[in-house]
Amino acid sequence: MPKIRPISDLRNKANEISEFCHSEREPVFITKNGTGDMVVMSIETYERQQALIELYSKLAEAEAEIADGAEAKDFFEVAEKLRVYVHGKV
Repeated sequence: MPKIRPISDLRNKANEISEFCHSEREPVFITKNGTGDMVVMSIETYERQQALIELYSKLAEAEAEIADGAEAKDFFEVAEKLRVYVHGKV
């Protein structure tokens, strides 16, 4: 269930809104004159959403490449290259 608060709560209850955003990892929807105006969320939630958007974008790009006939790479070769990149030569 979305948390909806009036814009006056940003001034009067900012700490309460901040605590909710951090503890529940959910955004708070702010209304102005009874109409949706903005969304407040913790930086962690925002960064997680941005990372998911980037991941979905890359997956969509990869699926489009496969649909266009791009040559697939062997998983084990890619995993080994990543392992070397992250941990150095083993």
